Amino acid sequence: MDEEKIKKVLNEKIAPKLQVDGGDLEFVGIEDDKVKIKLKGACAGCPMSQITMSSTVEQHLKAVVPEVEEVEAI
Repeated sequence: MDEEKIKKVLNEKIAPKLQVDGGDLEFVGIEDDKVKIKLKGACAGCPMSQITMSSTVEQHLKAVVPEVEEVEAI
């Protein structure tokens, strides 16, 4: 799996959307085709963070990097 491509998508496409609402994310690593992300800022304590992970982060990342099987918030 191309770590640099994943980081680029996260930093250039997904993070700006979260930053608009005071949130952010941090790439932590890849383990068994699972991308690990740390939610930061307003996203860290938000009750909607699981929906954000599945509907925004995971969906967009899988569309660009099909090898990604899952995105996990840590």
